[in-house]
Amino acid sequence: MSLRRYLLIGILLPISLLIVINTVSLYRQTLAAVNTAYDRTLLASAKTIGEQLDVEGYDDSSVLRATVPYSALEAFEADNRSQLVYRVSNLQGEVISGFGELPFWRGSIPNQGAYAALVAFYDDFFRGDEVRVAVLLQPVASARGRGMAVVQVAETLELRQTLARKVLFDTLWRQALLIGVIALVVIVVVQRATRPVRRLSEELQARPEGDLTPVAAPDAPRELLPLIDATNQVMQRLQALIGHQKRFVRDASHQLRTPLAVLKTQVQSAQRGDVAPRQALREIADTVERATLLANQMLALAKVEQLRLQTDAQPQDWPELLRSIVIDISPLLAEQDLDFEISTMPAQVRAHDWMLRELARNLLHNAIKYTPRGGTLTVRLVTDTSYAALTVSDSGPGISAELAARLYEPFSAGDVRQGSGLGLAICREITHALGGTILLENREDHGRIVGLDAIVRLPLVHNDA
Repeated sequence: MSLRRYLLIGILLPISLLIVINTVSLYRQTLAAVNTAYDRTLLASAKTIGEQLDVEGYDDSSVLRATVPYSALEAFEADNRSQLVYRVSNLQGEVISGFGELPFWRGSIPNQGAYAALVAFYDDFFRGDEVRVAVLLQPVASARGRGMAVVQVAETLELRQTLARKVLFDTLWRQALLIGVIALVVIVVVQRATRPVRRLSEELQARPEGDLTPVAAPDAPRELLPLIDATNQVMQRLQALIGHQKRFVRDASHQLRTPLAVLKTQVQSAQRGDVAPRQALREIADTVERATLLANQMLALAKVEQLRLQTDAQPQDWPELLRSIVIDISPLLAEQDLDFEISTMPAQVRAHDWMLRELARNLLHNAIKYTPRGGTLTVRLVTDTSYAALTVSDSGPGISAELAARLYEPFSAGDVRQGSGLGLAICREITHALGGTILLENREDHGRIVGLDAIVRLPLVHNDA
C-alpha cells in the first residue's frame, strides 16, 4: 500500500464514520427542533378551538357544544403540503365536533410539561397517514354551566419531514465537500512530502554501477534521516566487503602465481632430466605443500570476513576447544619432542566454533614451527572479571622490532621458506572479529630472549542468573 493510500484510508475512514454518526444525530436533533416549532402551532390551534366551546350543566351532567368552522384553522396551516384536522370530545371520548376518525386520546398529561396549559403531544395515524397530535384539556365555563373538553389537533408530517430532509441534504453536501477538501489536501501534502524520497530514488538509480559513495540529501525531512544514515552504513559495509574481495582476488592471483611458476619450472626440469627423479619429486611435493597451505590460509582469511558479518555466534567452551586442538596436533609435538604443558580455567566466549579452532591452530603451529627440537611449549588460559586470556609461550628466537611492526600484515612471514605469512594475519582478523586483542611479546631472561608469548584476550560470556 502506498503512503498516499494509507493516509487517505487512515484519515478519511474515521472522518467518514464520524460524519455519518454526526449526520444521523443532526437529523434527529433537527427533527426534534422542527417538532418543537410546529408543536407550538398545534397548541395555538387547540387553544383557538377551545375558545369556541360552550357548555350547559355542571361537571358530569354538563353538555358541551362547539361551533368551530374549519376556516378557523386555516390561519395556522403553514403550507399546503400539510393538513390540519381536529376533534373535540368530552372526557368520556364522545365526539362533540371535528373528525371522529381521529383516534381519541387515552394518554396522560406530563407532570412538568413545556407549557402552562394541560397539553400533551404524541404521534398517531389518521386515515393511514402519520400525524402529530396536540391534545388540550380545556376547562369550559359559562353562565349556564361548567365542564371539561378534550381538544385534539393533528397535523400530517409532510412539511416537517421535508424541512428536516432539506437540513440533512444541506449538511451532507457540505460534509462531502469537506471530505473532498481533506482528500485533496492529503494528496497534495503527501506528494510534496515524498518529493525528496522520489528525488533520492532517482539519484540512486542514476548512479553508475559500483558507486557506493554516501547518499547526500540535505533537504530530506527529519524523519528520513535515520533511513539515509542506515543506507550509508550499509553502503560502507558493502564497500568494505567489496574492497576485501578485491584485495583477496589480487593477493590470491599474486601469491599463487609464484608457487605455480616454481612448480612449472620444477616439472620442466624433471622432464629434461636435470635432476634425479627422487629429488625432483621431493621438490615438487614441497612446492605443492606450500601452495596448498597458502590456498587454505587464504580461504581461511576469506572465511573470517564472511563469519564476521554473521550474527548467529553462540557461547563456546574455550578450554574444551583448546584441548581438542592439542589432541589433533599431538603428533607434531611428539615429532619435535617438545616439553608441552597446558593449563586452563573455565571460560565461555561468544564465537563461531571454526574461529576459535582456527585461532588456536595457527598460534600452536607457529609456536611449534619456531620452537627448537626438545624445547618447551606452554599454553595457559586464565580469566578475570571480563576477559579470558590465552597465552601460547614458545622457546624460540622471538621476533625483532622490525619484524614485529609488520608481522600482522598478510604475506609477512618471518621465514618465507617455512610459511605463507598469513597465519598471524588470520589470528588478528579472528581476534578483532570477536572483539578481542592479540599481542606478541618477547620473553627475556637476564636481557636474553628466551622465547615468544602470543597473548589473545577475548570478552567472556556472563551467565546471569
